Amino acid sequence: MTFATKIITFNKSLAHKTIAGLATSITVMNPYQDPYVLKVSSAFYNQYFDDTRKRKLILGINPGKSGAGVTGVPFTDTENLKECGISWAKEKSYEPSSRFIYDLIEEYNKGSTKFYQDFFISNVCPLGFTKRSDKGRTVNINYYDMIELLTSTTPFILESLKAQIGFGIDTSKVFCLGTTENYQYLKNLNKEHRLFDEIVALTHPRYIIQYKNNDKKRYIDRYLKALGC
Repeated sequence: MTFATKIITFNKSLAHKTIAGLATSITVMNPYQDPYVLKVSSAFYNQYFDDTRKRKLILGINPGKSGAGVTGVPFTDTENLKECGISWAKEKSYEPSSRFIYDLIEEYNKGSTKFYQDFFISNVCPLGFTKRSDKGRTVNINYYDMIELLTSTTPFILESLKAQIGFGIDTSKVFCLGTTENYQYLKNLNKEHRLFDEIVALTHPRYIIQYKNNDKKRYIDRYLKALGC
């Protein structure tokens, strides 16, 4: 099986995934339940991962409702898909974090093909979560934002990480996007289960775009150095 086939098989399994013990106020964001998203995301993975190469893993937090929550591809919104030559016929989405990642990809040996030969981007938790705000809006929440959510998702997170390592991941080093909660959680999980030899924490793209956008080039250079460029 190719790397792409393993990803697609995993995503298809997620389409039927439930997480026990979630509070009724929390909704699971599962883009893979939509056959169209499965089709489009599969086209993306077949385009870049149709081989048996080993890759290093880059882990975000969990899908957001404008990125992977829509497209099924972490840190890839609908505009990114179009830039990669993947057609998207539904409502457009825009995720600021994805712009940073694709600027990084462009700097990494000049393009997506080489980057995705070396790295696979996923999330610590491959499904996302939303809840209603006090003002009645649907908002993203992270798997670590509520202790009940963290407790409920941990078995699923561990199972999912082990499954993704089986795609053909080089476990000598994993890159964690987020230097606080996401990193600390992954560090503790790894200490107990020894999934990776080393965890490298990188500033999360959302923070960079929101607070340090004027220094984006400097952060891209930091990423490139950490990734081995």
